[in-house]
Amino acid sequence: MKILAVQNRMGIGDTVIFLPFIEAISKKFNTPISLLVKKDSKADQYIKQTSYLNKLIILERNNKKNGAHDGIIGSIRLAKELKKNKFDKIFIFNSSLRFNLIARMANIKEIYQYPLFTKTNQHIVQPAKDLIKKKLGVDVVKNPQIGIDSNLIKKAVLKFNINSNELNILLGIGGSGPTKRIPPKTFLSVMEKIYNFKKSKFFLATGKKDDEQRILNEILSSKFKNKCIPLDNLSIADTLPIIKNCSISICNDSSFSHLSSALGIKTITLMADTPLIYGSYSSNMHPIIPDGETTVSHNTFGKDRINPNKIFDKFLSIIS
Repeated sequence: MKILAVQNRMGIGDTVIFLPFIEAISKKFNTPISLLVKKDSKADQYIKQTSYLNKLIILERNNKKNGAHDGIIGSIRLAKELKKNKFDKIFIFNSSLRFNLIARMANIKEIYQYPLFTKTNQHIVQPAKDLIKKKLGVDVVKNPQIGIDSNLIKKAVLKFNINSNELNILLGIGGSGPTKRIPPKTFLSVMEKIYNFKKSKFFLATGKKDDEQRILNEILSSKFKNKCIPLDNLSIADTLPIIKNCSISICNDSSFSHLSSALGIKTITLMADTPLIYGSYSSNMHPIIPDGETTVSHNTFGKDRINPNKIFDKFLSIIS
């Protein structure tokens, strides 16, 4: 049996969030699932070793509306590509009529999808839970999980001199937008508290944007320079074995918070300006919200109100 799942939201976090539902489909039908995702999900970097996933198909659509799968012609082109795979079933994790029609043109007989035309104010995971419960009779409560080869984990220990007698900590200091990036002084304050608690090594995960590099350079210019290993020149695939060797992660709302928690690492998520669900959907996630707030969403603008004392207190509660 050949089954396709469609997850067309943007980014790594959205793809990771939906993995438990895809895993549930795989277990129900005892077959690995092919996945249709956007290129910016970077799924090719972190799903290759995940047993319940099979073929990866890239949805080529962009904001300029000139991608290979944009428009009517693009829909027809995608339908032809899918038809070659001879899928028996498709699970569409959205309410789009477009994907429903593409599935029909691809001659996929069994189509499972959210109710059509219900996208407005749609919860990110509840419709997926409802779909799997209604169609498969399965309650999905599992954390997202991504697999990784144990040999790669061992090689990372040797390559990066990872010592089990000290705390190895991932710091996800980057983020897709400036309102998500916690100031370096906050991270430095937490690093001070942690290092005074126990000898530690810090792995600094960030991207190449100028603002992210400024945060990275400020931390690397501190007294903790020799205790830090920057990961910005590594691919996501190359960072995964390092993350898996970490004792704990402290991350902005970024790709690394999602990847870390999906690797089974306890992850403190610093939620400054994003709906709280993105930092709390897994039991491996422990969110910190800005002082003065009871929750967090878009336009909270709380990056300067993330309290380092609260981060350290959460760190202690997890480590102990």
